[in-house]
Amino acid sequence: MINNILEKVGNTPLIALKNYEKSNLNIFAKLEFYNPTGSVKDRAASYIINTLLNQGTINSETTLIESSSGNFGIALSAYARQKGLRFICVIDDTTLPVNEMMIRLQGAEVIKITEPDERGGFLLNRIRKIKEIVANTENIYWVNQYENPLNAEAYFNSLGNEICLEIPRQKLDYLFMGVSSGGTITGVSQRVKKKYPNAQIIAVDVEGSVIFGGKSRKRFIPGIGSSLRPKILDSAKIDDVVSVDENETIDCCIELLEKHNIYAGGSSGSVYAAVNKYFQMHQVDRPVNVMCVFADKGERYISTIYNAEWREMIEAYNLTPA
Repeated sequence: MINNILEKVGNTPLIALKNYEKSNLNIFAKLEFYNPTGSVKDRAASYIINTLLNQGTINSETTLIESSSGNFGIALSAYARQKGLRFICVIDDTTLPVNEMMIRLQGAEVIKITEPDERGGFLLNRIRKIKEIVANTENIYWVNQYENPLNAEAYFNSLGNEICLEIPRQKLDYLFMGVSSGGTITGVSQRVKKKYPNAQIIAVDVEGSVIFGGKSRKRFIPGIGSSLRPKILDSAKIDDVVSVDENETIDCCIELLEKHNIYAGGSSGSVYAAVNKYFQMHQVDRPVNVMCVFADKGERYISTIYNAEWREMIEAYNLTPA
């Protein structure tokens, strides 16, 4: 028995996508939206806060601050409140209203950035705001998911271990994961490569993200991609990168719901789209085991991805030449 739902982090379901069309692909999906606050980010939020408290790096009087467009902010706000910590979440005008509401409901203070940065996004200005606050506030800790080694460590010890334990006798050939802050793929790839050195780690990005050298462009679906390359990625073990556009993400979210009864979020749909795209370009002549990490759930996208009018608007925008 547990005393709080927030203690139930990890050990998320692993399912087989049985009616996948390509016969040589055994597709498994790790459903990370079964974590307490609804995404893979619970693993990092709980681990980082608990580790910092145990180390004495922070105390009950410490203020936490972080930049987040949604899932990490929601997770941090929940685990900070559980520990009685003040948390400031820096968001921006593109944050989905439901995400902002959930962050506020968990007791976090919210600062919203409204001016885009020189790359047309908001992340750089969110980070600048954090640095300004940190420089003028005592006993404050910037979580800094883009550089904090505890972010990758959280996934090495939890999700990475689970993946290795769940496929004890079968060979893991491919692992697909979305990339945003970089912590998930860095930690998981390091752990998985220890057990499956020949497994191909495929990073999934979206068009408009600059993480892997792409051209910056306005993006509408949060939770994947970034307007900067996270330093934490320098230690990731990535074999290949697949970039998908937002129309592909949307189509695959709908497909996951209709064919597999999975109510997927934008990051999850992007990963599934990348699997389709990758194996259209790379034919396999033998059965292979493919795992995808579905990081988020669809409820937070009910007014966007699962809204027909919104989908039409995004399709028109993304078909317009940059």
